[in-house]
Amino acid sequence: MAAFPIRRYLTPLIHVLMWGLFGLSLVLLNPLLGRFELPWQFWAKQALVFALWVAAFYLTAYVSVPRLLFRGHVGWFVLVILLTAAVVMGLSQLAESALNLQTLMDQHLRPPNGGFRPGPGRGPGPGAFRPRPRRFDMVGMLTTLLVLGISTSIAAVQKWQTDTQRRQELEQQKVHSELSFLKAQINPHFFFNTLNNIYALTVVDAAAARQAIHTLSRMMRYVLYETPADTTSLAKELAFVQDYVALMKLRLTERVRVELEWPEPVRDVPVAPMLLLPYVENAFKHGVSATQPSRIRVAVRQPSANVLELEVRNTRFAAPATSLDEGSGIGLANTQRRLDLLYPGRYVLQVEEATPEGEFCVTLTLHTV
Repeated sequence: MAAFPIRRYLTPLIHVLMWGLFGLSLVLLNPLLGRFELPWQFWAKQALVFALWVAAFYLTAYVSVPRLLFRGHVGWFVLVILLTAAVVMGLSQLAESALNLQTLMDQHLRPPNGGFRPGPGRGPGPGAFRPRPRRFDMVGMLTTLLVLGISTSIAAVQKWQTDTQRRQELEQQKVHSELSFLKAQINPHFFFNTLNNIYALTVVDAAAARQAIHTLSRMMRYVLYETPADTTSLAKELAFVQDYVALMKLRLTERVRVELEWPEPVRDVPVAPMLLLPYVENAFKHGVSATQPSRIRVAVRQPSANVLELEVRNTRFAAPATSLDEGSGIGLANTQRRLDLLYPGRYVLQVEEATPEGEFCVTLTLHTV
């Protein structure tokens, strides 16, 4: 069952609750509260005030704030807010005068037996009812300013949320474009080296060259159908690395010892495609000698379901030291950049230039989820 889209209805619900609260305040904050025979003029005036609040709220949220406050015209914005509040209060007072609401309120608030009939030449006695003088509606003014303040706050928060969402979308697009560029660099780099190896193999052993072409075609299918996606399964990634190792072993002599260690069984988790290959490729590129014994060890482990460990060791010769930043071609530098983009804070990369056994060692610990 699909989840209830709460975000779609959250904003309308907030508006409904807010206007319900303000509508209730029109009744609760009125001096006629508790009297059951209220004139229709009272409700007409309250409805008009409520409509003026609604109009001022959305005028501020969708006109004054975007066109003045967000464009840096703070002084003009404050002036427009005060002018809007004055217009609301002025129209409210005009409506009250037109409906003779003050007189009706005086009649409802007249104390019992408070009136009298003055005789000729006599003023009102001490018990006579005197109409209340009209005073400025401070409560209405403060409530109007509160409505305009809430309108400004909501508009500012919505703009902040929109800007944040846009920045995240732009950042995701930037990361996606950069990852696509990095993968486009890795793939030609790998196939360029592999085709050179097969070309050299055709001169020595045609049958081995045909096997190498078959293996390479299987690897090309992986690259064509798996690498365009953001992730692939660990089983497919390991099969791709095994094909690469098998392809490299076809041209190695008996002086090179290749050791492989794979998890059994493989816990299938999503990983970035062609993420492990550059480290293995680097070992074959710098850890093989035609005259001296050499050793390459590739170990993949899964200590837990969501943790993947890769250890690659190769013999270190007297040539310039292998580095992740230089001397290792495009692949390793791009792979480390992909790790930063895809697994920020979720990987540990350790590089030992020279171990006690005289080897170059790269260890990658990756939290896949």
